[in-house]
Amino acid sequence: MLRATRYRQRWSAGFTLIEVLVALAVVAASLAAIGSLIATSVRGARALEQHVALVERTRAIMAALPRRDELAIGQAAGEIAGYRWQVAVLPYPAGQAGAASQWVPRTVVTTVRSHSGAAIQVYTVRLVRRPSE
Repeated sequence: MLRATRYRQRWSAGFTLIEVLVALAVVAASLAAIGSLIATSVRGARALEQHVALVERTRAIMAALPRRDELAIGQAAGEIAGYRWQVAVLPYPAGQAGAASQWVPRTVVTTVRSHSGAAIQVYTVRLVRRPSE
């Protein structure tokens, strides 16, 4: 009986090769999942940074638009900090405002494109004084 007890203790003293391989497979799968999660987070952070930069440039361009009395129908384009931009001032599509009003709406379309090709387009309406007749 003493001999059987020693025999069992010797075999149960450590891990078998299969147990070690299973443990390594679980660790490898966990590391792969963590790596995938980190890569997805990095891509999301880069996309968000790029979007914020486009929005910042768009706000800077729109803040530099001419005053109401100087805002004429037409297009302008340029580049700021490596971002190409275009501003189009168009007549408002809903027709003319009331004849008694001294203000006329204009659609302002601002497009900003980064060097990577990502773009943002913002539509807004600006009121300009009706031209004197």
